Amino acid sequence: MPRLAPRIPNPRVILAVVLLAVFSFALLQSLINPVLPALQEELDTTPTLITWVMTAFLLSASVFTPVVGRLGDRYGKDRLLVVSLAALAVGSMLSALAPGIGLMLAGRVVQGVGGGVLPLAFGIIHDEIPKEKAPNVIGVAAALAAVGGGVGVLLAGPLTDAFGLRSLFWIPAVLTVAAAAAARVVVPASRSRNPKPISWLATVLLAGWLVALLVPLSQATRWGWGSPVVIGLLAAAVLLAIGWFTVEKRSDRPLVDMRMMRLPAVWTTNLVSLLFGIGLFAVMTFLPVLVQTPPEAGYGFGASVTQAGLMLLPMTVTMFVAGLASAPLVRHFGARLVLVAASALNAAAITLLAFGHDSRWLVPFALALLGVSLGIGFSTMSNVIVAAVRPDQTGVANGVTANVRTIGGSLGVALMTAIVSAHTPGAGPPAEAGYTYGFAVLGIAGIAALAVATLLPRPGGAQSTAPASS
Repeated sequence: MPRLAPRIPNPRVILAVVLLAVFSFALLQSLINPVLPALQEELDTTPTLITWVMTAFLLSASVFTPVVGRLGDRYGKDRLLVVSLAALAVGSMLSALAPGIGLMLAGRVVQGVGGGVLPLAFGIIHDEIPKEKAPNVIGVAAALAAVGGGVGVLLAGPLTDAFGLRSLFWIPAVLTVAAAAAARVVVPASRSRNPKPISWLATVLLAGWLVALLVPLSQATRWGWGSPVVIGLLAAAVLLAIGWFTVEKRSDRPLVDMRMMRLPAVWTTNLVSLLFGIGLFAVMTFLPVLVQTPPEAGYGFGASVTQAGLMLLPMTVTMFVAGLASAPLVRHFGARLVLVAASALNAAAITLLAFGHDSRWLVPFALALLGVSLGIGFSTMSNVIVAAVRPDQTGVANGVTANVRTIGGSLGVALMTAIVSAHTPGAGPPAEAGYTYGFAVLGIAGIAALAVATLLPRPGGAQSTAPASS
């Protein structure tokens, strides 16, 4: 009997599975934001505790994104993709079944392990998609990762109205179970791996300084910026970060290779990612609240949750279309010019929101511009990182970039919360000046991103690939 030939993986099928995985994770990043007040009432908890539904997820994702990316580089991106998707599914089901805030938060922490989906997806695309098509495909994946956040806000209201609050956990659970099963069957074993064992001391130190940084940033407006807890945690974050950097620099098996991080293309891209994150997360968090404010407050449109989601539709559409266009634009104009243009649009769009948020037509127009900026920007950044590092480093490198964006998001939300809270009277909605000043500060972050983007090296003008492993 003749021997059967081995099955050759179909790149299109692999791509479909990877994109489903990316979209499933991205959806979870924002699906819960618009319904936190209703979730607080259902769980019979306090306003302070309900904010931890988002904080717990962000903290967990911040810690696990680079760690899972590095584990994928070592043990196989295909295996860790299945693990990440399984964690998303288990966490979603725990949250869906949670009778109280405790199990809900535990589920959100488990969901955060799924943050590894993004770096693993970019690494799999680099490994499995033909080289000439990889930049376009990475652009699609990066755009979809960003679009998922907008779709989450858009769908939260209609899904809640039709199926109830818990559907916001059950539907992602079904999606991730399907994606995990498909990934197990379709995605082939990784060909490029980093054989060095992982430094668990570096992993613990990384987790320590990220938690010590992000907890006070997310809670400072409640605890007080001058409180001993906030100051103590921020000081601990600095000390732990120094310890982590020292261990990584001296280690022959680093979690994050510091030589890789010193590459001009890598550090500039990560800094731009941080500054983009500041604007994106804060806009996604506060703009729905602004448009839902009753006009009697002197601003706002009195929109429902569903209407607030529809306000974000232009950003979602333009983000995806711009992501598809990013690779051709980079081929024609170069990554630096494209990233500079995206940063300029980012600053302009957020500035429009700062001074034109009382206009029903200017808000969606500004959001459409912001979508173009984010779609082009995120896609370009992902391609720059993949091109700059060795194949066995794509997982951890993209994990760091995604993580840096999350840290920027925490900074942006903390800044915006502090400014809006400072302009909030004892009762009633915030004063309009809080949103004006807050978005203006986010616009300054966009201008800073524009300045950093100009430092991105031209192809061949600076070292663009990581040193070979010893």
